[in-house]
Amino acid sequence: MEMVSLSSAQYSHSSSIFLLSGKPQPATGNLRLPLSLCSPEFDTPTTSSSSSQFPGKLRRPKTLKTDPSSPTAFPTPKIPSNPLKTLLNPPKAPANPHNLTNKLWLTSKISPPPPPPPLPPPLPPLPPSDVVEENQNGDSTEEVEFRQEGKIFVGNLPLWIKKHEVAEFFRQFGPIKNVILIKGHEDVERNLGYGFIIYGGSMAAESSMKAVEFDGAEFHGRVLTVKLDDGRRLKMQAEERKRWVEGWDGREFRSKWHEEREDSRRDLRKVLDTQPENWQAVVQAFERIKKPSRKEFGLMVNYYARRGDMYRARETFERMRARGIEPTSHVYTSLIHAYAVGRDMQEALSCARKMKEEGIEMSLVTYSILVGGFARVGNVEAADQWFAEAKEQNSTLNAIIYGNIIYAYCQTCNMDRAEDLVREMEEQGIDAPIDTYHTMMDGYTMIGDEDKCLIVFERLKECGFTPSVVSYGCLINLYTKMGKVSKALEVSKMMESAGVRHNMKTYSMLINGFLRLKDWANAFAIFEDLMKDGFKPDVVIYNNIIRAFCGMGNMDRAIRMLEQMRKERHRPTTRTFMPIIHGFARAGEMRRALEVFDLMRRNGCIPNVHTFNALILGLVEKQQMEKAVEILDEMSLASVCPNEHTYTTIMQGYASLGDTGKAFEYFTKVKEEGLQLDVYLYEALLKACCKSGRMQSALAVTREMSAQKIPRNAFVYNILIDGWARRGDVWEAADLLQQMRQDGIQPDIHTYTSFINACCKAGDMTRATRTMEEMKAVGVKPNIKTYTTLIHGWARASLPEKALRCFEEMKSAGLNPDKAVYHCLMTSLLSRATVAEEYIGPGILGICREMTESGLTVDMGTAIHWSKCLRRIERYGGEFTEALQKTFPPDWNSRRCLNADLKTNADEADCDDEGLIDDDGDSEDDEDGGSPKWF
Repeated sequence: MEMVSLSSAQYSHSSSIFLLSGKPQPATGNLRLPLSLCSPEFDTPTTSSSSSQFPGKLRRPKTLKTDPSSPTAFPTPKIPSNPLKTLLNPPKAPANPHNLTNKLWLTSKISPPPPPPPLPPPLPPLPPSDVVEENQNGDSTEEVEFRQEGKIFVGNLPLWIKKHEVAEFFRQFGPIKNVILIKGHEDVERNLGYGFIIYGGSMAAESSMKAVEFDGAEFHGRVLTVKLDDGRRLKMQAEERKRWVEGWDGREFRSKWHEEREDSRRDLRKVLDTQPENWQAVVQAFERIKKPSRKEFGLMVNYYARRGDMYRARETFERMRARGIEPTSHVYTSLIHAYAVGRDMQEALSCARKMKEEGIEMSLVTYSILVGGFARVGNVEAADQWFAEAKEQNSTLNAIIYGNIIYAYCQTCNMDRAEDLVREMEEQGIDAPIDTYHTMMDGYTMIGDEDKCLIVFERLKECGFTPSVVSYGCLINLYTKMGKVSKALEVSKMMESAGVRHNMKTYSMLINGFLRLKDWANAFAIFEDLMKDGFKPDVVIYNNIIRAFCGMGNMDRAIRMLEQMRKERHRPTTRTFMPIIHGFARAGEMRRALEVFDLMRRNGCIPNVHTFNALILGLVEKQQMEKAVEILDEMSLASVCPNEHTYTTIMQGYASLGDTGKAFEYFTKVKEEGLQLDVYLYEALLKACCKSGRMQSALAVTREMSAQKIPRNAFVYNILIDGWARRGDVWEAADLLQQMRQDGIQPDIHTYTSFINACCKAGDMTRATRTMEEMKAVGVKPNIKTYTTLIHGWARASLPEKALRCFEEMKSAGLNPDKAVYHCLMTSLLSRATVAEEYIGPGILGICREMTESGLTVDMGTAIHWSKCLRRIERYGGEFTEALQKTFPPDWNSRRCLNADLKTNADEADCDDEGLIDDDGDSEDDEDGGSPKWF
């Protein structure tokens, strides 16, 4: 024990420092004294040698009796047996602060006792002979300890040999516990040609003795050296460690190899901190480490996890295990994070199960990553399951795992459960970060709850958070999705007044909002504001602007924007080319659409099913069904499976041609491929049947729809009514109209127009007129096609005066006549021109004048038909001929002069001899060949 003076004595305790000259000075910790220390027994000096015991069966220390006149004798300190530096230069025996005697003694200094005796003289050093003798004795003991039972040395091994091959050869002598192949320091992938084999089990010694008998055996062309291990290697390592400890003076004496490896480690950490985006520099820095440890492997797995590169993360993880380095919870968590970022939750679950099998405890971070991963893939059940397990395994949770499970429920629009989790988090005293508020606002945006989204935004400000661009972006996203772009602009102005600048996402939201409204001008205005703020458009912005140009039909500007995008080194995506292909296909420019399709492939974009559907739609609209079917073959070669929309488009194409057989053929393919049958497929099939007049087949299709529990909609009824209208079966059409009303489907303008067409085909003009009045009464306004159908019906009924009256009614309703209306009306008047009616002449002249003023001309077939009718009125020309020829095509005169000599006599004979028969033929021609294209 070391004696100190009163004036400078300082006694250390694990939690407090006491100065003998004053009051106790508390340290960082709080000292709690037991009640027994405050008893009167500690206020009086202990002079008796009684052995009263304290709790814990410890004796009360005896107070040393000292005589001031004689020096105090101290026992010689015992030399420790540890062969370290203390063995050669033993220090003075300090007072152990954790010893119970010292504790009791320090606590008794609350009332200072008399000063202790002076310090004793230092002890003389031990003679070196004793140390050497003890070292010599220790060597013999260490030699015995270094030898390991069942361990053999194997030399002259091939340099390329692997552990499992060595183990397979020596397993014939007994079970092998471990195989150690010595690697080179400079090249850790190369063996040095020797190693050790450790046998396990109760017969390890006998197994090693049997293996030694194979000394000199041939193994892969080498003569092996096999002998029992003498412990030399472990002894050398122990002596090197001992020398290193003895020579310690505050610096580490490492070999050059260790220094180079430590420098490489520092370089890796520096690159990870300063250049994380330069993955090549990171990989090179890692490869320069000659023998990476678990820490370096863990850093690389974590780096790949942040990048979402789950394949390289797994490769690094397996390389670590191949070196015999067992992973920790941190490394496993990084690997699970990599799979979660890559959205491969099956592999993430496999890693979690492996952790449990290996007995590695899953941390709260691991659970949080799993919950967040399942939340991102939309599997809220699995996320909730892991969240419940995290609550069982951890007494307290943090805001991160709560934020992940709240995000999971917000993505599934289960806002009630999300609100309960927020309430639970607050009850546990966990402060919600601003990200949780943003998650809740995004959830209310998805369900369109404007009021609650605004409440969360106001609560965010009340809690002391300053709204960021993400906060305002949630409101902008809410209003743009609801179609309230004006309110989104108000939020934008409020954000700017608060000093928060827009980012690319907020600008993209505003542009998308105007694109939904097809407000191309304002979308371009937002794009100009983006450029003025100094932002460079990214791929998303370029895709939106290209979509805007395609929407307004300016395909040349869309192509120029694509070229500008490529000049700025932005890689176009499939979303970039989709609107361009669709725009050209919709405009009927299939050649340019196919050129853009080839350009997309050359840019490395893989066409998807939507790209092929756009091409098929364009070809179907051009009625090029053979080329559309060839696109199906290209889809098969590209390993792209057609979907329901693909086959629906093909079936609609054949339906427009009336090819019922092909339509049913592709309908059968849909069934064979297991695709979902929807109402659109049945609509295309019904259209094909009704177009070809196979109404019984159409009824069979409707029965199958009922069997598949697919309800009929207004389009299905319209197709069926139009089919019966083509056959002039007004009774079937009337039954369908009544059934439609019974099903709760209100007839629309197309329904009434089809039914009026059925009445006109059947010659029931009274019912057609009554239907027209009925649709006006229910608030359905007739359109241009409805009036055209009715005028055509009056023309078929040879009542041009009624057709003319209907024409005037249409103009008074504010509708502008088109070419089909003029065609029907003029044909009707010319067919009755031989009858001297007062309204015929003014009607023909008035219609000719309106067509001339509108710049409308008829095709050559119509001009020939009208010319034949004119010859019956004015054989040598006249007022009607002059007025009507102004609506003929520009090349009409040259055509008439060319064929005049050949056909004049025949035409005159037809007009003179056939008379009323020719008039009937003209009527038939009007019905079939001269009717508008849409009938």
